[in-house]
Amino acid sequence: MGYELDMINRDPNGLNDHVRVLFDEVLGEPDGAHSINCVWNCAYKCFNCCKGCCYKFLTLLCGIPLAICWGCEFAYITFWHVWYVTPCMRIYMINCGCLQKFYGTCLQCYCQPLFEAYSYCFSNIRVTNYSG
Repeated sequence: MGYELDMINRDPNGLNDHVRVLFDEVLGEPDGAHSINCVWNCAYKCFNCCKGCCYKFLTLLCGIPLAICWGCEFAYITFWHVWYVTPCMRIYMINCGCLQKFYGTCLQCYCQPLFEAYSYCFSNIRVTNYSG
């Protein structure tokens, strides 16, 4: 397969930057409204511990089944595109090329001589302005 899983940076493309949640992005005490330092420190530790434990529990419970579901979903999408969408697009492009040639031929055979004839008829028209 040739692809090695990076166990340190698990979101190298920044797919989930929008759900990055740190303590100071959720809670903040403005100047003049500070709790006791030990409360703030304990709240920080509790927040991070609960968030980490709950996340790990949910991934343990749901991570593998959801990975299987998403793997199947993307396999289906890939299958659909490889075996249906891309061939349909290719047929469409082939037909559009054929129609483009047909349309161009019709314009050259029918419209171009007609417009050339009109241009010869109207080419001798002279406009003179009289100021009077």
